[in-house]
Amino acid sequence: MNLIDNLKWRYATKKFDPSKKVSDKDIETLKEAVRLSVSSYGLQLYKVLIIKNTEIKRELKKASWDQSQITDASHLFVFCNYTMNFDYHIDNYIQLIAEAQGIGTDALRNYSETIKSSIEKKDQIGKKSWAEKQTYLALSNLLAACAELKIDACPMEGFDNQSYNQILGLDELGLNAAVIAPVGYRSAEDSTQYRKKIRKPVSKLFQTI
Repeated sequence: MNLIDNLKWRYATKKFDPSKKVSDKDIETLKEAVRLSVSSYGLQLYKVLIIKNTEIKRELKKASWDQSQITDASHLFVFCNYTMNFDYHIDNYIQLIAEAQGIGTDALRNYSETIKSSIEKKDQIGKKSWAEKQTYLALSNLLAACAELKIDACPMEGFDNQSYNQILGLDELGLNAAVIAPVGYRSAEDSTQYRKKIRKPVSKLFQTI
């Protein structure tokens, strides 16, 4: 039941202690947790930027409604979905499968074409929505891993993603900032941590059919 206890412990941290930093070892653990996240077809059509540079965080704070979590947290995880060249990323993924299984890519041609066809059927809005959703799956793994390590985090949609894209040069890389999560350690002054966690009761949230 440690997982449940850890999830009860975590909350969306509103005020971080800027004097406390997450260790390099723990950052590597968080990276591995994100890497092992589920994604559609296993493609992982996203890239995760980990921002610790003070000046860059200050610039990003301006594009985040001036929320203090951006600069006070130890690190800022920026989950970016790819916006173009899906076939290229699929081909790279197929190559990884072939290498891992010790087979040629020809044996995976049908699977590759199935993925490409499925994505190609979506219109531009559908592709954008689908790609952005993948980042939220990875974000979930980050939050669970943070709770396991007793590292605080705050998933955030309150930012101007176009400004993020410009500041971080994402457009040129075919990337889009979809969702962010500052990680670090809560401040003793953050009154939010003392609030009772509010969730729907099991009887209201679930229905077995």
